[in-house]
Amino acid sequence: MPLSLFAANALAPEGWRRDVRIDVDAGGTITAVQADTAPDGAEHVKGPLLPGMPNLHSHAFQRAIAGRTGRAGIEGDSFWTWRAAMYAFLERVDADAFAAIAAQAFVEMVKAGYTRVAEFHYVHHDPNGKPYDDPAELARRIVAAAGTTGIALTLLPVFYAHAGFGGAPPAAAQRRFVHSVDSYARVVEALAKDAARADWSVGVAPHSLRAVTPDELVAIVALLPQGAPIHVHAAEQQKEVADCVAWSGARPIAWLLDHARVDSRWCVVHATHMTADETRGLAASKAVAGLAPTTEADLGDGTFAARDYLDAGGAFGVGSDSNTIIDPYAELRQLEWSQRLAQQSRNVLAIAEAPVGQSLYAAAARGGAQAAGTAAGAIAPGCRADLVVLDATDAALAEQAVDTMLDAAIFGPCRKPVRDVMVGGHWIVRDGHHAEEEAILRRYCKTIAGLRQ
Repeated sequence: MPLSLFAANALAPEGWRRDVRIDVDAGGTITAVQADTAPDGAEHVKGPLLPGMPNLHSHAFQRAIAGRTGRAGIEGDSFWTWRAAMYAFLERVDADAFAAIAAQAFVEMVKAGYTRVAEFHYVHHDPNGKPYDDPAELARRIVAAAGTTGIALTLLPVFYAHAGFGGAPPAAAQRRFVHSVDSYARVVEALAKDAARADWSVGVAPHSLRAVTPDELVAIVALLPQGAPIHVHAAEQQKEVADCVAWSGARPIAWLLDHARVDSRWCVVHATHMTADETRGLAASKAVAGLAPTTEADLGDGTFAARDYLDAGGAFGVGSDSNTIIDPYAELRQLEWSQRLAQQSRNVLAIAEAPVGQSLYAAAARGGAQAAGTAAGAIAPGCRADLVVLDATDAALAEQAVDTMLDAAIFGPCRKPVRDVMVGGHWIVRDGHHAEEEAILRRYCKTIAGLRQ
């Protein structure tokens, strides 16, 4: 049913506004926003009001290996040895376990203030690599987990066919991922039909240039539902860049810009290692750079050239990726702090005159919504009522001036800045609590105990 909210302080596209009334229709879309007004019977929210943050890149199942890969390999540790450990873990994860892990990841996301997740879903088959009777079985488990937790979903079934550039045959450990173009097309078609009847959406995700040939990339992009997003990993690791150059003579981002017609539908995930020309080119394409700063730090990927990219007008958003940390405020903190360390300066990513926390949050919410293919990321008419109420009673936020509230939430000692979360006009989290969190956690703990046996 329609509802109206009243916030003493709300972050509008033009900045913080006072005494704001927000009207929401029965479908969960904001129809009107008026500042400097009276509540006139609207529900008062109990803290500063923000647009919800879209999580533009997640592998939900990886939540289960967070904190379990801390031993260095014999020859040192890296992204590639971590990947081997992740593959080994997947050998034991059946459909029920996959669903339990996804639900735990998603409830943690919505409690942290993520209101939508773009799930980069590449585990398609059973542990032996055999397709399920329903080839979209695991994708439907993701949909069910999102439904249980209330988080909005952009499902990105991933096309993955090769172990390296130039069409190398997939490795045995990748058998759960592999599709032909035809089998992948059938999955996308089935999921798109389901999504059309429900409140979630579907895009496509060619995994990376090392897992997809140029001809396959063309075929996968052609399957894209109208208005839907395209996500691809690119230039996360130096070895990947070197291998791409050896295969094609070009770096990954340059190859995509020259051959893939990258535009505003695209989200290029990581884009960590770019030349100055690639940085300017990606920004000019109007694609979104999908950053996962805590995962990129955890895996030793490198540092994104954020200041140069923003100076070129580039759009970005943030995601939890490996779900080692599920917290948009931590992602933004790590993004800014990585730039401070690289440039030996402070407040590197501040935009115009706004405080750096406010600048980062607003830009990431806009970019994340674009990458997820949804009208959200702002408190404005026509956007979904995906909203977050900060907990102004937290000691780190108490008595903060509103224009520094986000700096305190991101860079201060606040560990749980979120009080309430609304998704599509429905309250999902109240006073930091989700109605299903205890049941979801019990199932998750039982699942993890079983996987350890």
